Amino acid sequence: MAFKVNYNQQRAERDRAKAAKKEAKLREQEELTARRKAGLDVPGDDASEAGPETPAATGEVVEKSDGAA
Repeated sequence: MAFKVNYNQQRAERDRAKAAKKEAKLREQEELTARRKAGLDVPGDDASEAGPETPAATGEVVEKSDGAA
């Protein structure tokens, strides 16, 4: 014979999983906030992310075309 369904136990398991997920998300958000406040993760600083392959970073001259061939 199968066990009788225990809805309270199932709900408690779902609530624990939900709380754990919420706590993990909050911890990650706090970590990002701490990094940003420490100056390690500066938003809007695209120059460091672009790398040396951009023409401005390598010192290359970029020719502009006026569309005439």
